[in-house]
Amino acid sequence: MKKRYEDGIVPKNSQEIRMDMAKQMKAARLGMNLTQQVVAERAGTKKSNISRMESGKYNPTLDFLVKVAESMDKQISIRID
Repeated sequence: MKKRYEDGIVPKNSQEIRMDMAKQMKAARLGMNLTQQVVAERAGTKKSNISRMESGKYNPTLDFLVKVAESMDKQISIRID
């Protein structure tokens, strides 16, 4: 796998953003009483990808996030401060 940063360490802010997103996606799924398997099937991916995303171990693309959100009838909102 290609390293995105020279030293292989993701800047702390990026990690925090990814973990916040992961928590929000998991909360949305649990709030709808959906399993990871159901969300994966609706999004056209594997359960392991949903699990890795929710744990913050996976840095998903924006397209993937949109697809997962749509599988739960949710929308992605990006805010730049």
